[in-house]
Amino acid sequence: MSDIQITAACDSGNIEVLSINGATADLAIRKDNQSDFFQWFHFRVSGAEGRELTLRLTGLAASAYPAGWPDYRACVSEDRDSWGRAETSWNESEQGGTLTIRYRPQGSIAWFAYFAPYPMDRHHDLVAQSAACPGVSHRTLGWSIDGQPIDCLEMGEGPVQVWLYARQHPGETMAEWWMEGALECLTDAADPVARALLRKCRLHLVPNCNPDGSARGHLRTNAKGVNLNREWHAPSADLSPEVLAIRDAMDETGVDFAIDVHGDEAIPAVFLAGFEGIPSWNTAQGESYYRYQAILARRTPDFQTRLGYPKAAAGKANLTMSTNQLAERFGACAMTLEMPFKDNRDLPDPAQGWSPERSKLLGRECLAALAEWLEEG
Repeated sequence: MSDIQITAACDSGNIEVLSINGATADLAIRKDNQSDFFQWFHFRVSGAEGRELTLRLTGLAASAYPAGWPDYRACVSEDRDSWGRAETSWNESEQGGTLTIRYRPQGSIAWFAYFAPYPMDRHHDLVAQSAACPGVSHRTLGWSIDGQPIDCLEMGEGPVQVWLYARQHPGETMAEWWMEGALECLTDAADPVARALLRKCRLHLVPNCNPDGSARGHLRTNAKGVNLNREWHAPSADLSPEVLAIRDAMDETGVDFAIDVHGDEAIPAVFLAGFEGIPSWNTAQGESYYRYQAILARRTPDFQTRLGYPKAAAGKANLTMSTNQLAERFGACAMTLEMPFKDNRDLPDPAQGWSPERSKLLGRECLAALAEWLEEG
């Protein structure tokens, strides 16, 4: 029987083929351009109908987050619409750390990815469809290194300046799925959460801060290998024009409330990270963040507060990160939202793990929590 065929020649594609023998392949993940970061993969296998595929991704002990591989299951789809999880095992001592994916497709083609991809075509559809809705305006904040637009969708007539932005780290595709859910809520004229927020807020949504990394199949960086979430103190037109464009726009409007949407490789939970440790920290600003966190925890069982990142010590916050920079720069209630690449440990889903669908639902819940936060404030 002939060998299977494997290609990553697609939007956000990333894999290197080391060897193929029948339905078994040894593979490696390509590093982000001009960077040592690697973890994202996305590729197609063809000639696979009725065959038990064994796909070994090797050398992963040197990946960006090796702690992300234990208990992780790869995403798989045969129609590129519905994404499930494949049988996956991790062996840190085999071939420099090997993730083995086993799957028997019904058809001849199967797609595998670190998380369900959010293609650039879907991004452009999301922007176009949202911009066509009543009350929504679009502006291009600037341009990426590869010449792609940094899209911003704006709506609402209230005085509270709300910024929601996603995919600084392009491989964290659940962040743009979250954005899709948030925009579906905000553009639904019948949704009471949208009606409340549009009355009280001016909302600015940047669905994809890093289109170059997204198209190139990067995990964490832009076209020049720069981690955008370490550029917020002093972004430059040469290395981080994406951040420069977004931060300049924020300077024009001010920021009262902000969520930077991400995914976490290792922690099997949804959680928030705040701005403890900024030089200007004060109790009132901190309590506004903790109050939002408590509202979200009450609203959805998909969110929790037990697992997360350690808090920075007083005066030790990293101001190159957007959440800390916005809290310090504007006195904003700013936060980083993290969703899992794995499953949600508290509410596991054997078929899908954490999924696009749950990311979208969480987008609306975060907006509903914001509406309640504003009502109580």
